[in-house]
Amino acid sequence: MSEERSSAPAGSIAALPSKGQQVTAPRRPGLTAIARGGALNLLGAGASAAVGVLLVVLVTRGLPQRDAGVFFALTSVFLIAQVLAGLGTGTGLVYFIARMRSLGRVDRIAAFQRVALAPVLAVSLLAALVLVVQAPTIAGLIGAQTQDLSTAVVVLAVLLPIAALSDSLLAATRGYATMLPTMAVDRVGRPLLQFALVAVVLVGGGSTALLAGAWAFPWVMSALLGGWLLSRLGRSLPSRSADPSPTGTTAREFWRFTGPRVISSVAQLILQRFDIVLISVLIGPAQAAVYTAATRFLVVGQFASVAISNAAQPRLAELLAVDERASAKAVYQSATAWTVLMTWPVYLLCALFADAVLAIFGSAYAAGQQVIIVLAAAMLFATVSGMVDVVLNMAGRTSWTMANAVVAVVAMVGLDLLLIPRLGILGAAIGWAVALVIQNVLPLTQLHVVLRLHPFGRATLAAAALCVTCFGAVPAVARLVWPGSVVAAAVAVAIGAVAFGACCLRWRRMLDLPGLRALRPRRPRPA
Repeated sequence: MSEERSSAPAGSIAALPSKGQQVTAPRRPGLTAIARGGALNLLGAGASAAVGVLLVVLVTRGLPQRDAGVFFALTSVFLIAQVLAGLGTGTGLVYFIARMRSLGRVDRIAAFQRVALAPVLAVSLLAALVLVVQAPTIAGLIGAQTQDLSTAVVVLAVLLPIAALSDSLLAATRGYATMLPTMAVDRVGRPLLQFALVAVVLVGGGSTALLAGAWAFPWVMSALLGGWLLSRLGRSLPSRSADPSPTGTTAREFWRFTGPRVISSVAQLILQRFDIVLISVLIGPAQAAVYTAATRFLVVGQFASVAISNAAQPRLAELLAVDERASAKAVYQSATAWTVLMTWPVYLLCALFADAVLAIFGSAYAAGQQVIIVLAAAMLFATVSGMVDVVLNMAGRTSWTMANAVVAVVAMVGLDLLLIPRLGILGAAIGWAVALVIQNVLPLTQLHVVLRLHPFGRATLAAAALCVTCFGAVPAVARLVWPGSVVAAAVAVAIGAVAFGACCLRWRRMLDLPGLRALRPRRPRPA
């Protein structure tokens, strides 16, 4: 090891060994590679978030409020069924592919892929059959027992197996430490195609069944491309003899880790989507449309979180596979700081200007202001906790994340059933907020007590303070002094943004931003 010592604080990215240094332990955390993967994911996440919001605007502007609510409830049922059929294999595939690459056992990767994908196909076909048989009942619960709505459920059921396989195939590509397939196919290509097809159907005045088919059909493209890209990545591995382990041994190993993720994955999506279905059933589809519109901008911030966590996930699996906790902690804390810097401005501004946010969807959606404020506060806490579930999963504690998710879902559904009839969509927001707090407090405690890992490094705390000052305090003062002034609000946000950029540049080392150098475009080398 070099005799030089860094003057940077211990635990910061600047203090970690550089790429050219030889180290013994801990190994280099690979933060530059994570940042580069995060850059790709952020580009894709930005496109996906923007298109997702535009799709909701398109539907809310193009359909009567009740019909828009039916559409959102219908797609929520599909997404929940899709995740259920996926059996949590996404996390398992990333974990085992990254782990086998780290341990030099690439001969086992193909076997892990087989034991993961075959059950997904079988379960998704069974789930599709259930949806077809129960189509009239589902249509009656979320809207009306009409032939058109029942046909829409059948159309989505037919496309369900393809969508489930698509997600698993693309997740497997991330195990090869590449984010490009996920970014290009799932974050950009599929959402753009969804938006285009839905727009065509709305302009043409198509039926609900046709609209549902237009929304779900892009998963066909996603599955085909995902399978092709995964096959190419597999052929790029070094030639090795076939895995000598019996198929049954590989299956038991895979499903012992992944089994709890079935419940965890469904619970995660229930937290994000099931309240839309409950609102439609309990107080009507029109209120479900308002709630969906009010929560869309909060999901924009979640895309940035997912982008960073997807990039860090395989690296964490590699580090924790060889018990390099110091490097894993550096990755966790730095990724959390980056996530806070990218998401807190969105949540803070959404809470302060909730009325302006909802005006995009039309005057009929103004009732969702309180929903935005409550959920923005909950998302601030959830984001500063970092990718806590990902760290637990990559440490092999999938049963813990399952238990945590179940507790959060039980709390949310219980509060929803109690509060939605009394408080309407505000009750649903309170239920989701409480579930988010539970879902982060429990794993944070587990990580700290058992693995001595936590996200609250100096960079994380500095990032949170900077965001609150620039995008919370400054715009809030302008809103209090000049209420209702669009010009004052715009100037305050601009001042906050300039101050934010200047502070990030001035305190870039304290914020662990040098690890994000990979975000800068590379100059081509001279020939």
